[in-house]
Amino acid sequence: MDRSIVIVPGIGNSGADHWQTYWETALPGATRIAPASWDTPDLSDWIAALDAAVAAARTPPIVVCHSLGCLLFAHWRAAAARPVHGAFLVAVPDPDGPRFPAAAQAFARVPDGDFGDRPVVAIASSDDPYDPYGRAIGWAAARGAKSLVVGARGHLNAASGLAQWDEGRALFTAFTAGLGA
Repeated sequence: MDRSIVIVPGIGNSGADHWQTYWETALPGATRIAPASWDTPDLSDWIAALDAAVAAARTPPIVVCHSLGCLLFAHWRAAAARPVHGAFLVAVPDPDGPRFPAAAQAFARVPDGDFGDRPVVAIASSDDPYDPYGRAIGWAAARGAKSLVVGARGHLNAASGLAQWDEGRALFTAFTAGLGA
């Protein structure tokens, strides 16, 4: 694939055993956002970090978001003029759910509107503790994303034991093939 990829982790970043880290290493043209406030996320800092990563990409990138990074993408998309080629959203959290981090409340008020004219897919787990009521799919669909529930996989993170998450990589490959990436 000759397409820039921007990796957008959630709160606390994605550690060495997270599929996003494996993908960043394995996918040519992949880079990760670099906000200064990983553990106490500041929305404006994260928006600036995503905007800088998209601006630095050599082509309009495919954005690969996990958890809070998905809500960041929605905030950024509402204000951004920079193009993306598509977005792959994984484990969108429910900001009204009981486990949504208090430190991330600024991300909870996502602007209305859709994701624009670029393809977006949202991947969810049927037993995500950060989406206990299953609202992620409806949230994403209301913004124009196609959605897929992959079964009981927890929060689709390192704690879920996914390692490089081959299933997700196959879904990503199919998504990018549909983009002509």
